[in-house]
Amino acid sequence: MVRLRPRKNRAFSGFTEAETARMEELLKENGEESLKQNSCCKLAKSFNCSAGRAGKSPVTWKQIQSWLQNKQQDLTEKTTSSPIASNGPVAPPHVPVSNGLLGSSSEMAKVKMDPDLSNLEFEARSSKDGAWYDVAKFVTHRVLPSGETEVRVRFIGFGAEDDEWVNVKKAVRERSLPLEPSECRKVKVGDLVLCFQERTDQSIYYDAHVSKIQRRLHDIRGCRCIFLIRYDHDNIEESVRLRRLCRRPSYYDPPGNA
Repeated sequence: MVRLRPRKNRAFSGFTEAETARMEELLKENGEESLKQNSCCKLAKSFNCSAGRAGKSPVTWKQIQSWLQNKQQDLTEKTTSSPIASNGPVAPPHVPVSNGLLGSSSEMAKVKMDPDLSNLEFEARSSKDGAWYDVAKFVTHRVLPSGETEVRVRFIGFGAEDDEWVNVKKAVRERSLPLEPSECRKVKVGDLVLCFQERTDQSIYYDAHVSKIQRRLHDIRGCRCIFLIRYDHDNIEESVRLRRLCRRPSYYDPPGNA
């Protein structure tokens, strides 16, 4: 069963060179002021009326604001970290692996040496929309004054401009897995699931809990059960099919097989 892929619209890379240069200039000159809605709206109007955008899709103020926020983050972040090898998925420190934890950042090198760990896949929660995205790689890491560890992640389907710093303990975990029709009986009321939320403007994955299950006979199309879920981020309830749900590995995998 293939995991549904979200139609991610957080990123926009269709700016012209002139527009990019203009945004960089405004950010350098005005700082936080350039991120305000009024400023972004004026800039969007200017871009859309320019000859350089003729024949191209119009840009929105939100796309401009998102680009400026990402750029500002890149310019202002001060890291005290070292690069992590990027030739494949690497587990960050303190991420649960099977039934144990990686003890410290010094153990990241061991992960690369262990094929069982290096083959693990991860997902991270974006601070921009609270949704979970698959991790392409961990670019680098840093230890905050509080002692907490953060990793800079690159999401699958996004470029370096959309890299984010995320807290390892709170926002990084092993990748959720799609549920097979034969596994629907394993899903119980109260279970944590990752649900593919489909909306007009975006379709992304959010954490949710199962509130109610309407069991139905399966047919040639597979599972026909209806799952009432409540999204954790906004408490909205929605009835969904099994195909939109992913499971957490620890829920159903026997000990030692996570």
